[in-house]
Amino acid sequence: MNALLAELLSRQPDDTDVTRFLHENAVPLTDPGGVTFLYHGEADAVLLRHWVYGLPSSQSLERAPGTDLWHLFLELPPGSRIEYKFDVVKNGANDWITDPLNPLTAEDPFGHNSVCRAHGYERPDWTLPGSGARQGTLETISLHSRHLQGPRQVSLYLPARFRRTRQYPLMIVHDGHDFLKFADLKAVLDNLIDSLEIAPMVVALTQPGDRLTEYAGDVGHGAFLVKELLPRLQSSLPLEDSPRHRCLMGASFGAVASLATAWQHQGVFDRLLLLSGSFAFSDIGAHTRGPVFDPVVRFMNGLRARPGRPSRKIYLACGMYESLIYENRSLVPLLQANDMLVRYREVRDGHNWENWRDRLQDGLSWLFPGPLWMVYE
Repeated sequence: MNALLAELLSRQPDDTDVTRFLHENAVPLTDPGGVTFLYHGEADAVLLRHWVYGLPSSQSLERAPGTDLWHLFLELPPGSRIEYKFDVVKNGANDWITDPLNPLTAEDPFGHNSVCRAHGYERPDWTLPGSGARQGTLETISLHSRHLQGPRQVSLYLPARFRRTRQYPLMIVHDGHDFLKFADLKAVLDNLIDSLEIAPMVVALTQPGDRLTEYAGDVGHGAFLVKELLPRLQSSLPLEDSPRHRCLMGASFGAVASLATAWQHQGVFDRLLLLSGSFAFSDIGAHTRGPVFDPVVRFMNGLRARPGRPSRKIYLACGMYESLIYENRSLVPLLQANDMLVRYREVRDGHNWENWRDRLQDGLSWLFPGPLWMVYE
């Protein structure tokens, strides 16, 4: 138990004492040994719901005698970051809520979660909007895709001081609009380019139609990127004309789509940035991730049997608290054994947008180093 909380409870506090304590201390309570979650209010039961693979996903908080204060200590290594909710039970009804005592939340396509920053974790400065960095611009182009059988809109990030008299690397981002909204991608690009940590680049931000189909190794998706989107961008923008200046980026199923496109069209993209890839495969028997992963498994089994050389330089990262950590670890030696340069990172976080946001400096500065790294390396 946290020492401050233990001292409070030793005094047999009343509600005034509890209220004062909560006003004076940031919640959850953190120390090097772990995190203490607190809930204050009338309930029949309060449960912590989190997404840390390997721990019970639901754990009960204990009510302090004579109070409406509930508490639970969870061992979390320093530097961890997790997302959670409370399941508050009253009169037989369950209500999943964000932590009323914690102002930190993270948004994703399904709503909001509370954020627990364990001892030692700090949000990186280079992820913060409004830093004073020179601002890039966003614009939108439209094109009709024969391979995906319909119209597509793609947003373009153009770096600050964009000039048509120079040439730029190109990065194509899967789930690009989600990266903008949930991972502050524009602020990250502005900050890292302005601080000379990454090269100024053009970024194409794509969104899928049927994501779980298009991103699961679909050949039509890869053909759209290589045979339709890439030529359109090359014809209208001053891009470097070399595979080593082209990158595909994605997270989860978007990482699968990036790797699959590079594998299906080898020699086109020499850079990959793969975050928490859903790289399900099967060595013996059937896989256990459900039918939505069937096409992913077919693709991954094919890649494992005939890796080829989909790219030359690959940044790969995954959270230790994800169920996908095994698949991501397994991919590293396969890529390295087939003459691909891999930088692999494991971090104490889960399958979420802020984890992926926090990996961008390390990944982008390695794949496309700016003048700062040219000086100090």
